[in-house]
Amino acid sequence: MCFLLLLVACAPGVAQQSRPQPQPQPAPPAATDEFVPISQLPAQDQLPAAPLLVTAYAFVWVALFGYLLSVGRRLTKVQREVDRLESDIARGTRT
Repeated sequence: MCFLLLLVACAPGVAQQSRPQPQPQPAPPAATDEFVPISQLPAQDQLPAAPLLVTAYAFVWVALFGYLLSVGRRLTKVQREVDRLESDIARGTRT
């Protein structure tokens, strides 16, 4: 019991000693009060995530199409198996 109390009492001190010091944040760029056309913006400010967004949407559509194709193929196999079993039952044979 005493060990548990000692551990709880010392834990905040240990956590504070091992905590890394925060790094200073760079100053944000100065905001402009007027309209700036996108062609005049630096390259890093011209929608840098657009190619990633298009790639993500394309990946999702391809994955969805592949999934639907896979489900369709499996349903076709199941339908063939059901048809085969129905014909076996109608003939009175078992497999």
